[in-house]
Amino acid sequence: MSWACILLPQLALDGVLRRRPPADEPLVLVSGPAQVRIVHAANASARAAGLYRGQRLAAAQALLSQFAMVEHDPGEEARWHRLLAAWAYRYSGEVGLFAHAVVLEVSRSLNLFGPWPHFEALLRDDLKELGFRHRIALAPTPHAAYVLAGVHDGMAVMTPDALRRALSPIDIARARLPADAAQALPAMGIRTLGQLFALPRAGLQRRFGGELVALLDRLAGDEPTPMESYRPPDTFEQRMEWTHEIEHVEALVFPLRRLTGDLAVYLAGRDGGVQRFELELEHRSGPPTCVSVGMLAAGRDAALLFDCARGRLERQALPQAVVAMRLVARELPPFVPAGRDLFDTRPAHAVPLDQLRERLRARLGESSIQHLRRTLDPRPELAQTAAPGASPTGMQVLPRPTWLLESPQPLRGPPTTILAGPERIETGWWDGGDMRRDYYVVRTGQGQCAWVFCAPGEQGAWMLHGWFA
Repeated sequence: MSWACILLPQLALDGVLRRRPPADEPLVLVSGPAQVRIVHAANASARAAGLYRGQRLAAAQALLSQFAMVEHDPGEEARWHRLLAAWAYRYSGEVGLFAHAVVLEVSRSLNLFGPWPHFEALLRDDLKELGFRHRIALAPTPHAAYVLAGVHDGMAVMTPDALRRALSPIDIARARLPADAAQALPAMGIRTLGQLFALPRAGLQRRFGGELVALLDRLAGDEPTPMESYRPPDTFEQRMEWTHEIEHVEALVFPLRRLTGDLAVYLAGRDGGVQRFELELEHRSGPPTCVSVGMLAAGRDAALLFDCARGRLERQALPQAVVAMRLVARELPPFVPAGRDLFDTRPAHAVPLDQLRERLRARLGESSIQHLRRTLDPRPELAQTAAPGASPTGMQVLPRPTWLLESPQPLRGPPTTILAGPERIETGWWDGGDMRRDYYVVRTGQGQCAWVFCAPGEQGAWMLHGWFA
């Protein structure tokens, strides 16, 4: 087996930065009790000014007078962690969570996504697009990949023998060992994993207990790593909060794009779609403003979800300033990708029909898209009606023209050639609109395909009722 570890060294900070527009402003996450506030994480601008993790907040403020502060929220960090696990689930059915890391079994995935260098580049492109800094390593065991990712970004170890050689020079302090062993071993002169592997296991077990010995076996692959496999939940909920108030809908576009993008990532991971979701705009006081986003068919394309949500949001009046936005999706039907022609001749930047349809509904209203539906009346003038909603499925395709004239008119021109018919339609006696006609499919002298009728038993005095495409 081969396990890839995606280490997320700045998970909490990246989660905050990705919900804010790009800026060079120094920003830090703060944590700790009110009496001893410390810097939990700092962005690049703050680090360049001398701020660092673990620094007292008072010292940071003395060093840099102006910087943005955000309270570190462990619950939010855990939500970002689960989101990335849902993203990784699209690439592997075996996904696990370690501290600030996601591990996935990739030996079978390589058959689908190509050799490891190509697969690794694919993972990195996705993570860059999502806005999370990362380190990636590959190893035969998940714990070994976890350790290697913290030491050598991009390292790939394929065999057990190579794994031993790669682990041996790693410093004990960076081997993710139990805290008591990591502190005691250097004092005993054991400073690398290679030295630790050479020690008798019985002595290590007497000195440090069975946890350290089991961990060494998991590192080397002599014992399986106990790990609960991640499974995406059946509902999606994501929230973004900001420190200032937003009074105009236009300013909500950036957080909306992030939320719908995260929803698309989650849906791709579980190989599903969404047909309806809710946007909740939270205010300082009063109930939230709810915006329902519904689509005619299940989808999961990030651009489509964003366009649908934006169109409805732009038509929403804000009763108060907005301080947070929540996206909730509970209806997650199966997703069936639209069929595409192998020799598709559409322009490269053409908008797919489904996406265009949803954009029009979002911007022009729910009834802006009409579909032709069949009625039970056999008279051509009344055989179909326009109604909003999804196009009918599973109906029999009737031999009717694409273009039905509003009222029949005499067919002029050279003699016609009968292609099909007659089809007699005799109905309407119950409402005074009785009719009795013989319909034919004919080809005109100009080569057009027409739908015509005449009196029963007669041919020649044609009345044109429609054109076939």
